[in-house]
Amino acid sequence: MNPGDRIRVDSDDRTYDGVLLPSSTDDHLVVKLEGGYNVGIERDGTDIEVLAEGVYEIDGAQDGDEGEASTVEFDDDLPTISLISTGGTIASTVDYRTGAVTAQFDAEDVLRAVPDLAGRANYRGRVVANILSENMEPPIWQDLARTVRDEIEAGADGVVVMHGTDTMQYSASALAFMLETPVPIVFTGSQRSADRPSSDNVMNAVSAVEAAKSDCAEVLVCMHASESDTTCALHRGTRVRKNHTSRRDAFETVGAAPLGTVDYESEDVTFHRAHQERDAVDLELSPALETDVELVKFTPGMDPAFLEIAEGSAGLIIEGTGLGHVHTDLIPKIEELIEDGTTVVMTSQCLEGRVCDRVYDTGRDLLEAGVLEGEDTLPGTAKVKLMWALENSENVDEAMGTSLAGEIQERSVPWE
Repeated sequence: MNPGDRIRVDSDDRTYDGVLLPSSTDDHLVVKLEGGYNVGIERDGTDIEVLAEGVYEIDGAQDGDEGEASTVEFDDDLPTISLISTGGTIASTVDYRTGAVTAQFDAEDVLRAVPDLAGRANYRGRVVANILSENMEPPIWQDLARTVRDEIEAGADGVVVMHGTDTMQYSASALAFMLETPVPIVFTGSQRSADRPSSDNVMNAVSAVEAAKSDCAEVLVCMHASESDTTCALHRGTRVRKNHTSRRDAFETVGAAPLGTVDYESEDVTFHRAHQERDAVDLELSPALETDVELVKFTPGMDPAFLEIAEGSAGLIIEGTGLGHVHTDLIPKIEELIEDGTTVVMTSQCLEGRVCDRVYDTGRDLLEAGVLEGEDTLPGTAKVKLMWALENSENVDEAMGTSLAGEIQERSVPWE
């Protein structure tokens, strides 16, 4: 009996039919039921029958070696989707000894854990990292971008990146700036691990694969559109934000409707707004990043000395109030930073709307000091963009005011 086998377990007058998943302990079985939920069962006192061996035929690396590729063969007539694992809750299970959730699955384990992926595509698997997303760093973005490039060059018709949700918006932005892509690149994850009955991993993964087969050649984030298991939203990678700690529909496109949706039942992928078409551009990678960029949030009463954190830095993003303001006492320090060579960009703490420092005296003083307006770019996206622009743009000032990957909207209008 091995992970991937379809089994029947008789325990305590109950019978469970499903696919055996990897377990973090020899004392428990983890079984994915027909309805998509997982259940943990103590081995003691159970009768186990193997109904079918090897639900999946998996070739390639079995040890989760970082960077190794593997292939799951299905149907040669289906498109090829590359599944790239970086860790996170979608690739996590429960350690039944401690009760903690740990990231331990490689790409093949994700396929075993989500039987619904079978028959939708031919899959290639790569492991770039096996971390929780709070441990994500710019060098891993660069490794991820190179891996995505390699997979597309090898013939992938679309790419799905399994990623932790907490920093997914940063990684999606990074790839949006680093890659010109002729195929969809879809980030997905789960708010709740596969071992929980309310896990969103199956629907998100399946919807992401369907989106990766679509004609939208952009970096997207695919997550639940509501608390119900009906529709996933497709967010542009540079306009998305995680707005709730634990809800399954935590992700939102800021200032507009999601770019598209995936109907889970019908598998229909629908796009509601203009987007880059498949094969509209040639594949191009520009992975260089200036990592010495800080992001600071202004708050009332902030000591100007706090900005000393950015002394000597290549760049600074400020989350200002409203239209992009800070206390006037901070302006001399900001001017000093700019004179010393730090590029300073102003964004807003408001969830919607754009920076405009021409309305009030404070804003005009900031512009005179040399601060750049970030338009309606999200603060996190602005940090990633400045990191990229400092290494790849001949005119950084112009680049920060220009929409390079859909991060700046043409108009800021009320949205509900």
